[in-house]
Amino acid sequence: MDTYDPRYLAGILFFNERDFFEAHEVWEDLWSESHGDERRFYQGMIQAAVGLFHFEGGNLGGAVKLYRSSYDYMKTCGSPFLGLDVADFWRRMERCFGRLLNEPTPDRSLRPIPDLIPTLRLDPEPEEWPDPSAFSHDEE
Repeated sequence: MDTYDPRYLAGILFFNERDFFEAHEVWEDLWSESHGDERRFYQGMIQAAVGLFHFEGGNLGGAVKLYRSSYDYMKTCGSPFLGLDVADFWRRMERCFGRLLNEPTPDRSLRPIPDLIPTLRLDPEPEEWPDPSAFSHDEE
């Protein structure tokens, strides 16, 4: 991978700051222009971010639904994909969502354990990271 789209990188920065809603907003712009496996990958990333957003906000049913659909979108992309170790990402997502996925009727107060929320790392690392505020939708 020679270069990464700056919107992909900005979304990663938002994701790693746990601004999952903003990550999804940035990636939606990129998804709308993508095709094939890249489109599926971005759709999976978007839904993973929104799933975490719902989990943090207590919408447990929405969190589980998006966890499953995001996995389904990404499982055919292979690993690594666009510099992300997709297999490792899903191992970490499974740990994060584990208590929610394994309880038939989870306690409504259940939230992700902060230390188990995945962070995204790329290999190779980009030469330069963009300023994520340049891609923020907060002002709109």
